[in-house]
Amino acid sequence: MLSTSDAAPVRRRSVPAVLAAAAAWVPAVATALLGAGVATHGTGELRIPGAGTATLLRSVLFGALAVHAGALAAAVLARPVPGRPDAAPRGWGTAASVTGALAAAGQIVRLARVSDLGIVETYGTREGGLLLLIANGFVLAALCAASRRPGLAALPLALVIGAEALRAHPEAYSPLAGAALTVVHLTAASLWTGTLLHVLRTARLWREAPAAARALLGRYARLAAWLYAALAVTGTCSALRRLPADTVLTSAYGRTLLAKLVLVAVVSALALAARRRLARDPDPGAAHRPARREAVALVAVVVVSAVLTVVPDPHWLSTR
Repeated sequence: MLSTSDAAPVRRRSVPAVLAAAAAWVPAVATALLGAGVATHGTGELRIPGAGTATLLRSVLFGALAVHAGALAAAVLARPVPGRPDAAPRGWGTAASVTGALAAAGQIVRLARVSDLGIVETYGTREGGLLLLIANGFVLAALCAASRRPGLAALPLALVIGAEALRAHPEAYSPLAGAALTVVHLTAASLWTGTLLHVLRTARLWREAPAAARALLGRYARLAAWLYAALAVTGTCSALRRLPADTVLTSAYGRTLLAKLVLVAVVSALALAARRRLARDPDPGAAHRPARREAVALVAVVVVSAVLTVVPDPHWLSTR
């Protein structure tokens, strides 16, 4: 079992490095706050009250889910690696799930305000009840992460994914099919993003054991290939189901989806570059730079995906 007791000493980051890291989040926050409004501009679609706040909170929720689910997956990938050190990165599962619970609670408060309802009344609505279920799922996952059996957090995280999939599909046309696609898509996206983050952290910690770090990166690359296939299939099916062909360029959903596809193409290129470097260079550090860029690009994909959950359903443009 991995232990954090032998982790390398924490190095303090310089002020410029901290400022640079903070500045890197500015575009993500700006996209979350302004993305839905920009995408809707000129489409004639209804304005969504509090769209920026909803997008930001959902971005945080998706990020928290990815971090905790990825931590669990990375631990499973690392366990059978031969010659692996005992050291492991500090666990982020508890903090991630607490953050996710707060993001879900924030969405409940936003929903109450835009609906002019009390908090208890909001729980009685379909969306409010599902958000409450998501918040409770994250709380249970945080408790599991802090216990002696952190792997049990996978169960409440699965509950979170199921509830979010149902919340994202209130439409009258085949909502269960849409929810099923979202379950697979959200699970694959969370594992791809979160596992990459934790594998990079672990490989950096194992830099004195390059063979083990290389083996871990290779195991992640094989997992990522399957996750990519699941994302491609479910994403294509969801787009064909939800986006009428005549609204691709005239709806906020279509515009946002095109932006997401561009970002996914960038992520794919970076992932391929990292895999090629890993295959050619015996030093696992050679794959770190493109893999880190891949992780940053995946953050952008998460934010744009959150925008997709906020913009109006494009079907009304096609049928009006």
